[in-house]
Amino acid sequence: MTEQNNIQSQPRDIMHYESDIWAIADLLLAASVKQSDFPAYMMPFFALMMLEGRMLNAMKRVEVVEGLTVKDDPEDFKEAFIDMDCGYNDYIVMQGKTLSSICSNDTTFEQDFNSYLKAFDDVLKKLLGIERGKDEKKFLNMDYYVAELRSKKILLSVITAWSKIDLSPYDNSAITTLEEHIKRKWADISASTAGEQYTPDDIISLIADIVATKVTKPKDQNIHIYDPTCGGANLLFGVADRLHTQTGYQNIHTWGSEYNDALYALAAIESRFRSHSHIYYGNTLTTAPCMGRDIDVIVANPPYGTKWSGYEREIKNDQKGQFPGGLPSVSDGQLLFMQHILWQLAQNGIAVEVHNGSTLFSGDAGSGESNIRKYIFDHDWVEAIIQMPQNEFFNTGIYTYLWIMNKQKPFERKDKVALIDGSKLWRLLKKAKGDKRREMTEEHRSEIVKTLTEFKPSDICKIFDREHFYYNKQSLTLTEVDVNGEYLKEPFALKKIKSVVLNDETLTDLKGLDTNAGNALKNKLKAANIDEDKIVITLEDGTSYCYDQEQETIICESKEGRKVLGCGVFKFDLSTSKGKKSLKVELIPRTTADYEIIPHHFDEHENQREVDAFMKKYVFKPYVLGKNVVGVELNFNKEFYVPEKIDKVKDVLEEIRSLNNELMGIDL
Repeated sequence: MTEQNNIQSQPRDIMHYESDIWAIADLLLAASVKQSDFPAYMMPFFALMMLEGRMLNAMKRVEVVEGLTVKDDPEDFKEAFIDMDCGYNDYIVMQGKTLSSICSNDTTFEQDFNSYLKAFDDVLKKLLGIERGKDEKKFLNMDYYVAELRSKKILLSVITAWSKIDLSPYDNSAITTLEEHIKRKWADISASTAGEQYTPDDIISLIADIVATKVTKPKDQNIHIYDPTCGGANLLFGVADRLHTQTGYQNIHTWGSEYNDALYALAAIESRFRSHSHIYYGNTLTTAPCMGRDIDVIVANPPYGTKWSGYEREIKNDQKGQFPGGLPSVSDGQLLFMQHILWQLAQNGIAVEVHNGSTLFSGDAGSGESNIRKYIFDHDWVEAIIQMPQNEFFNTGIYTYLWIMNKQKPFERKDKVALIDGSKLWRLLKKAKGDKRREMTEEHRSEIVKTLTEFKPSDICKIFDREHFYYNKQSLTLTEVDVNGEYLKEPFALKKIKSVVLNDETLTDLKGLDTNAGNALKNKLKAANIDEDKIVITLEDGTSYCYDQEQETIICESKEGRKVLGCGVFKFDLSTSKGKKSLKVELIPRTTADYEIIPHHFDEHENQREVDAFMKKYVFKPYVLGKNVVGVELNFNKEFYVPEKIDKVKDVLEEIRSLNNELMGIDL
C-alpha cells in the first residue's frame, strides 16, 4: 500500500490552513502559554487530525476495494479495516464520530472526547501518549496537554479549532510542510531544536531524482530504503514515494530510526498507513536497528554540530564495527552517522546524505575527522559531492552539501570524484520560510541530475582523481638563522660560569647555590617575562655571551675581541646534588617545530620525491624532516575559485577622464 494509491487530489495548498493555526496560537497565547511551547501543545492534536484523516481515507478504500459498508456489513467492514493494520479507533471507524462531530455538542464534549481518545488501539495510544504508564515514554504526551488545556478552560475551543483542519486530502509531504511551519514559527530554534533540520521538499525531490538514476535492481524485486535520522520521516517517505512513481518499483520497504519522542511518534503514526514500513525509536548509533540487513538506498540529513558526548562511552565501546575510520570530535556527530550509513549500506547500495561544510574539511591531518574521510576515500566510496545554495533550509542559511556515496561505482568512475557546484541554481521564494529564502526548481534539479549522470567536466562540474584530495602534512624541525644566515652548528657548554644576568639582575656564586637561591633562579628561568636579549653569561676568565636582538645572533666578547657565533639560544639546566644546586648553561641551535602541506601521491616513492622537491624549492633554512601524516579534505571555494577580473589601468583612467568631463559640463 503506497501513499500515491490512497490520497485524494489536493485541491488547495495546505498552507491555506495557516490562519487556522494562528487562531489556535491566539487561544494558547490568551491562556498564558509561552510561544516557545506552542509546538509541544500543538503536535498531539496535529497528529490526531492526521490520524483521523488517514483513517477516513482507509475507510473509503475498504468500501471501494472490498465493497463493504459500515451500515450494511459492520462486522466484515471492521475485520477488513483491522486487517489493513493501519491502526484502529472504534469511535471513528464504526461509529463515524470525528472531532468535528464531537465538538458540535458542548454538553457531551468531555465525555465524548475522552471516549474518542480511549478508542485508539494500544500502539496508537502509546505513540499519542494516552493512558501512559508511570515509567512509559511520553512521545506526544497527549494526556498532559489535554489536562493543561482543560485546566486553562480552553480545551473545547482548541479542539474545535483543530477539528476544522481536514488533512485527509494531503500526502505526507504536504502534512510535514504544515508540521514544519508550526515548529519553525514558534519553537526556540536556537535552543530546543539546535541542529535539527527539516529537509525542504525541493531538496527531497533532488535526492529522489538522484536515487532514481542510481537504483539498478529489477523492478519486481524489493527495494529497502533507510533513514537513520528520519525525524518525521518526510525525507524517507518522500524518496520512497517518488521512487515508486518515477521508476515503477512496487515493493518498497522503508526503515527509519529517530530519537526525538514527538518526531518518532509522528513518523511511526504515518508508517501505520504504509505497507512494509518500520520506524524504530532510539539512538541509531547505539542501537543500530537495521543491523544485519542489506539496505539498497540510504538517505539522511543528520543533525549539524550536535554533541555526542552523552553517549561517548557506548560509541567508544562499539563492538558492531560501525566506526572503522575512527571517531570525530565529540562536538559534532555527522561523521559518525556517515560511517554508520556506509556500514549499513549493501555492497551495491547508494546513499545520499545532507551535511554542512564541516564534514568536508574540519580537523587537521591525523585528526579523527580527517582519518574518517581518508578511510572513506581509501575505499573509493565517494562518487560526487554537490554544493547546495545558501538559505535553502528553514533554520540555517549556511551552505549544505549532498554526499553521493556508491559502494559499486561504475568502472569508468573508479578513483574519480565529481564536485558539482549547485550553489547558483535557485530562485527566490515569494515568501521566506524562516531562513529558507530560496528553492531549486525542477529545471535546476534536472541540470544537477544530468551533470551527475554524464559525469563530465562543465561550468558547474569538476572531475578529480580521488588522489587530489589527499595531502601530506610533513612535520619538520627548522634551524633558525641570523640576519647573515649563520647558526650554531652544534651545542656547546659554557664552563666556569661566574655570573648570570637576567633582566638586569645579577646572580653570582652559581657553583654551590643553596636551595633557596637555586629555587629563586629556577623560577626566574621559567618566568615568561625574561627577555632573551637581557641575558648575559659571564665566565671566570671574563668572556661573556649575550643575544643581539637586532642581528638575531649570539655574540661572544673575549680578550680576543667580538665574535658572532650565529643564531642560537641559551639552555639552562639547574640540578641538585646533596642539597646543593648547581647550574649548567649550554648554547644550542635555535629550532622551530613547523610543518608543510604538500600534495600527496599514492605511490610511496613518487610521494617522497614530491616532498623532497617541495622542501628544496620552498625551505631555505637547515631542517630535519619529522613525521609525515596523510590527511584528506575538500574545499569547494578553492576548487571553484574564479579570480576577480580587474580593469586595466588605461580603462580606469579613461573612465575618470570621462566622468571629469561630465562634471566640468555641469552648471553649478
